Amino acid sequence: MEPAPAVVLRGEGEPHLHLPQRRARRTGVGRILVRIALILVIAGCGLLTVLLIATDTGVTGFTVGTMLALLPVVPVVAAILWLDRYEHEPAGQLVFAFAWGAFVATFVSLVLNTSSMELIRAAGGDPDSAAVVVAPFVEETTKGLAVLLLWLFRRREFDGVVDGIVYAALAGVGFAFVENVLYLGRSFSEDGGGVTAVTFVVRCLFSPFAHPLFTAAIGVGIGIAASRRNPAIRLLAPVLGWCVAVGLHALWNLTASQGLQGFIGTYVALQVPIFIAAVAVAVAARSREGRLLRRHLAGYAEAGWITPAEARMLASLPERARARDWAGRTLGPQARLAMRDFQELASELAFLRDRMERGTAPAGAAEAELAGLQSMWRLRRGFVPVAG
Repeated sequence: MEPAPAVVLRGEGEPHLHLPQRRARRTGVGRILVRIALILVIAGCGLLTVLLIATDTGVTGFTVGTMLALLPVVPVVAAILWLDRYEHEPAGQLVFAFAWGAFVATFVSLVLNTSSMELIRAAGGDPDSAAVVVAPFVEETTKGLAVLLLWLFRRREFDGVVDGIVYAALAGVGFAFVENVLYLGRSFSEDGGGVTAVTFVVRCLFSPFAHPLFTAAIGVGIGIAASRRNPAIRLLAPVLGWCVAVGLHALWNLTASQGLQGFIGTYVALQVPIFIAAVAVAVAARSREGRLLRRHLAGYAEAGWITPAEARMLASLPERARARDWAGRTLGPQARLAMRDFQELASELAFLRDRMERGTAPAGAAEAELAGLQSMWRLRRGFVPVAG
């Protein structure tokens, strides 16, 4: 039998189940090489993207564009992470999704979109048509690759639709941020502050969720594939998600080409309902996570691993917050952190149990579940007051 897995506790990183070390040693070198390659690709594309945009906008335009483009990033990222409150994804993977969208997807899209415009112009066509017939395919494919890579290489942490939405939307935020730097910086350097203000309102206030929303459709598709065993569903769901993302993106670009008046009318009549529908899908996916937690944590309570009161607390976001506050007031900051780790690990175990029942869990899941449950017992000592 392989050695029991360990659990990393707060101070060493987010609570996370590690599968047996023998398997980790066999794949450790390969994973390190993949990470180095991805870092080099992201860094190289980032440098080239900055050079391309700065050359286009000038240093002043680049600086102004960057400052303005940053303004919507924080609230949009906060809204995306709000969906991920039951089980926070590893910070490194969240950063990867954002960085891939900001640098790799943007650089590849800049090159391919510009090249396609030149080809269309050389063929006697309207180069502006590339925004509808080329850009959506290129941009959604490159952004969606971030989610696909995370599913392929970090499958143990990819539980379902909510994870897919979070990663995809962050890739979209990264892409939108750099794209906004380009458009805002270009408008400032070419037309001055008045046009830049209009560009800011349209891109950063009217449509900060546009790119995250498009790519979230890919995240939904890959999230469905991650939680199903049926080969047809695992193949078709991501493809369908990609088609929806491309379609929404093409529709958005077509709307934007109709001028300001046409854009506002179509925005209210079409884009706002689409946005509301997307939010409803995301909230429904998170509600489903809550139901899964209640069901599987109740099973752990019946088996004696946690108490019924803990199971009820762990399945409710408001109760979780109150429990962390209680632990902090009662025993101090370390108890609060122990409670938070206890909650995070409970969520991870519940989702792992669901994947085990579905038959989509990774090898070694049973050992990881047992070790995680034992670790929850140890974590409990950090926030349960000692009598006497």
